[in-house]
Amino acid sequence: MDPLSFEPTSYTQASKYPHWKSAMHEEFDALLRNDTWSLVPASPHMNVIGCKWVFRVKRKADGSIERHKARLVAKGFNQQEGLDYEEI
Repeated sequence: MDPLSFEPTSYTQASKYPHWKSAMHEEFDALLRNDTWSLVPASPHMNVIGCKWVFRVKRKADGSIERHKARLVAKGFNQQEGLDYEEI
């Protein structure tokens, strides 16, 4: 398999490839620049959620690789409305 076309399914897999490490750094830097979250002290009644990296190879119309895209996504499916967050 072509290592540039490989889409990892975990951080451990992705961290072995320089192009995926670069994509993760790019995503994380953008999240920090945009003040995506604010850290707060955890309390016993809070349901602290985890996160997961998702990796995709973005292609041009001709099928060639445009970029390697990494996204850090929250595992929000464990949250309960009214307890862990309020709908705005």
